[in-house]
Amino acid sequence: MAGPAPILLTALHVYPLKGARGLAPAAARAERRGFAGDRRWMIVDAAGTFVSQRTRPALALLAPERREDVFVLRAPGQADLVVPLAAGGRPLGAAPRPVAIWRDTVDALDAGEAAAAWLAARLGEPCRLVFMPDETERPVDPAFAAPADRVGFADAFPYLLASEASLADLNARLPRPLPMDRFRPNLVIAGAAPYAEDGWRRVRIGTVAFRVAKPCARCAVTTVDQATGIASGPEPLRALAAYRRGAEGVLFGMNLIPDGEGELRRGDPVEPLA
Repeated sequence: MAGPAPILLTALHVYPLKGARGLAPAAARAERRGFAGDRRWMIVDAAGTFVSQRTRPALALLAPERREDVFVLRAPGQADLVVPLAAGGRPLGAAPRPVAIWRDTVDALDAGEAAAAWLAARLGEPCRLVFMPDETERPVDPAFAAPADRVGFADAFPYLLASEASLADLNARLPRPLPMDRFRPNLVIAGAAPYAEDGWRRVRIGTVAFRVAKPCARCAVTTVDQATGIASGPEPLRALAAYRRGAEGVLFGMNLIPDGEGELRRGDPVEPLA
């Protein structure tokens, strides 16, 4: 008799710029603060506070590309922004700048006036492009993490996992199905039962083990069409609120913290650990 179907990693997503369009490589290196290059860039307002799709949904139209010696941002109807890079991927000649993301204030590197002018023209307000260098350390919430755990400019945790079966269950409750990109996961899996991930405490993906920290409370970003940068109404938050409400809000996906590093590839096995 055949055993249960395997659980597999079906997609990887890396978001070089917080709030902007993601990349979907066939493989990516899992590091302690997230995938290599994941959310190491961020846009901040004139006060130095992070900017996201929660209030500026048009960020979804910004398409980043990281090359060996430049960081590129593309947007419809606008010439590309090209930021020259020095060693470690940092902006060439960058000046240090403290920036705020949620309750954390961390040291970042400012990408300069040309980047600020490009973003101001795009977003219609003064803002800056900043980078998190390797020496900047942002701890993960100690209520859910070990003292050595670190994260980049992601909201709170290094990785977000979502399940195709869980999305299918949600879509069956919606007037129109939504794509997985509404939830902006790093790791997408298939082969598990809907919401099986709720009960996991540790999971191995490929050769990398992860702790399952907590469910992800969802916000207004899930209502933004990632192809148009337009907020499209109350879904999926209204549907999730009917059956996925917890103490922190409506829940979809699980936040993960890695116990090691390694290369992950589409098709890697996913093994919940006792």
